[in-house]
Amino acid sequence: MDHRSRRSTVRARPRVALGMALLGAAALAGGCTTGADGGRRDATPTPSATVPTPTGTTPQPSPTVRAAVTVPTSAFLELQAEIRKSPRTTTPVANALPKLCGQEFGTGGRAVTASAAMMSVYKRPGDPPENVPQGTITQTIFAFEGDGADAHLRRVRGSLDSCRSFRRWGGTVDVRTRPLPGVGDEALLVTLRWPQTDLQGNRVGGEAVSQIAVIRVADVTTVLHDQGWEGTSGDPALMDDLTRTAVAALDAWRR
Repeated sequence: MDHRSRRSTVRARPRVALGMALLGAAALAGGCTTGADGGRRDATPTPSATVPTPTGTTPQPSPTVRAAVTVPTSAFLELQAEIRKSPRTTTPVANALPKLCGQEFGTGGRAVTASAAMMSVYKRPGDPPENVPQGTITQTIFAFEGDGADAHLRRVRGSLDSCRSFRRWGGTVDVRTRPLPGVGDEALLVTLRWPQTDLQGNRVGGEAVSQIAVIRVADVTTVLHDQGWEGTSGDPALMDDLTRTAVAALDAWRR
C-alpha cells in the first residue's frame, strides 16, 4: 500500500468512530423499552393532561340523591291502655287524611322524603269489651327536606281559610280553625260541627263534633283526626292528650 492510500484510511477512521459515538449517545439519551409488539419504545411516557383519580378515594354522593327516610312506628302516638279498643294499624295516607271542602291537607308536595299513617280505635274508659268503640284516631306523618314542613303548614292554613262549611252526613258541616298555642313548633286545631243524626240519617238532636290537629315539629308535620264511631261525635277533651303524646313521640324521633 502506498503512503497516500494509508493516509486516506487513517483519515476515514475518526469519522466512523464519531458517527458511532453520536448514535450511542442518542440511544442513551432517549432510553428504551420493549413494547408489546417487540419494537423499541421510549421508556419515559409523555405525561397525560388528565390526572387519574387515586384508587383509594371514596366517591362523593351526588347532591341530588336523597337519603332514605322511613317513618318508624315509634314516631306515632300510642293510646293509653284504658281507652285503647284495639292495637293501632297501618292505613294508606290517602285514606287517613281528612277531606273537607277539598284536599286541604294535601300530600305534602315534592319536598316530602317519607310519609305514613296509622289508625287507632278508642273506647270510653271502663267500657266492656263487647261495647262498640267511641271513635277512631287517624294520624298521618310527613317528613320533609329543607323548609317543606313550614310550607306544608302554610298551604294547609291557606286552604282552610276558604273552607267555612261543606255538605256531609245529610247536613251542613261547620268548619272553625284556630291556632293551637304551645303545641310543637306550630299547630292548628280544626273543629267540625254538624247536626247529630242516627245511622238512618234522622235528626236526634244536638250536635256531633270532630276535631283535626295539624302540628309541625322540626322538619315533620302530623295530622291527627278524631272521629266518632259511624258518624257520631268524637271526644273533644281527648285532643289535648293526643297532641301532647304525638309531639313527644315526634320529638324523640327528630330532635
